Amino acid sequence: MSTDKTDYREFLVVVNDEDQYSIWFADRDLPLGWRAEGKRGPRDECLDHIDQVWTDMRPRSVREHLAAQSG
Repeated sequence: MSTDKTDYREFLVVVNDEDQYSIWFADRDLPLGWRAEGKRGPRDECLDHIDQVWTDMRPRSVREHLAAQSG
């Protein structure tokens, strides 16, 4: 059984202004446009957290546009 280097790295859950989620290496500067969401830990835990909290995959601008149209 082989182990991936990422198995031992710590990650952050990050989110952008469109409420889209991703993970990022905890020891690196965040990319522009992204902020730490609060969850930190192993890759699988961060991905599980995203599965629980990111229930609507549509970008925020799309959700807001559709909501305004349905009035």
